[in-house]
Amino acid sequence: MSKIKYVKPIAELQGDEMTRILWDWIKEILLEPHVELNTEYYDLGLIHRDETDDLVTKEAGEAVKRLGVGVKCATITPNNQRKEEYNLKRLYPSPNGTIRAILDGTVFRTPILVKGITPYIPTWTKPITIARHAYGDVYKATDVRIDGAAKAELLVTHADGSTEKYPVHDFAGAGVLQGMHNTDKSITAFARSCFNFALASNMDLWLGTKDTISKIYDGRFKAIFADVYEKEFREKYEKAGIGYEYTLIDDCVARVVRSSGGMVWACKNYDGDVMSDMLATAFGSLAMMSSVLVSPDGNFEYEAAHGTVTRHYYKYRAGEETSTNPVATIFAWSGALAKRGESENNAELVKFASELERATIATIESGYMTGDLACIFKADGITPKKLNSRDFLKAIASNL
Repeated sequence: MSKIKYVKPIAELQGDEMTRILWDWIKEILLEPHVELNTEYYDLGLIHRDETDDLVTKEAGEAVKRLGVGVKCATITPNNQRKEEYNLKRLYPSPNGTIRAILDGTVFRTPILVKGITPYIPTWTKPITIARHAYGDVYKATDVRIDGAAKAELLVTHADGSTEKYPVHDFAGAGVLQGMHNTDKSITAFARSCFNFALASNMDLWLGTKDTISKIYDGRFKAIFADVYEKEFREKYEKAGIGYEYTLIDDCVARVVRSSGGMVWACKNYDGDVMSDMLATAFGSLAMMSSVLVSPDGNFEYEAAHGTVTRHYYKYRAGEETSTNPVATIFAWSGALAKRGESENNAELVKFASELERATIATIESGYMTGDLACIFKADGITPKKLNSRDFLKAIASNL
């Protein structure tokens, strides 16, 4: 059987630990038998990042920007324990944070719904998409350790050389200090991405921040969203029969929990990080969440929203069998292939990506799945069968 081909390469960003193993298996079992993969490869494994002084991460981000489509494996953001384990030269920043800063986009994360897996919040009958601002805040912050008594001030030097100084805190003893930022340009791009995504999905858009406390910083998000909505989207939303509203983040959480779902929930960077994991878990599993970073200039990076599954990797390395869920990584590949197919009017490639997703869901719904799903799956007349990772991928291949 001839393989499906496409012209422009996809940026392939391989990562760490168990997800790195799954990455190769997905290509071997599901993709390469059907598609002639054309990728520009970047090894974002922690060892190679250390060897290149993290230059490879920046090159990978620029490649996604240049090629327009990328697919990324989960990666380690090292802490002190990882620094010692991998004998690293230094503590490298989050690869996701570095790439998102290059692309300055919005991360859209949506649960992958499967019959037989009921959300822990049973009223959630429709998917909830988290729109996470992928720039600034704590991910580009400057952290400082204060060793003793000190006076902390925020100094702003303007282009004309004039300065402004703002008091932060008078430390009587040791403590910590953090300075973070955002830009009107990035927040505006975030707003437009959210409004366009919700409009295309025919879903209401909610924004939640804490402008009652962070009056200027969070208040800027509220003001820019309101301005973009009034000038560019109100008429379109009213015509489509959908709405936009702003609420405080704590009220937003309460309303989402009481809802039936079916909205796009716009969050600042850190809020989106936390809430997307909460949603994924409440819908069934961290590995059942699709994730795509969309930049303002139309570049797309598809990724698995979860971590590198360290515990399973140690078992795998010890020769033990694992039942690690690869669904989010499969959907990262299908998303990237579909987007490349769309960009080249390649109907065959788009169809393959769709069929791969259908085969993955059908495999689970027929009772064959990994351990994280087997313990929560309930369907009349079906007894879930727990498979190891490779056998699960082979079952999907059979359905495909």
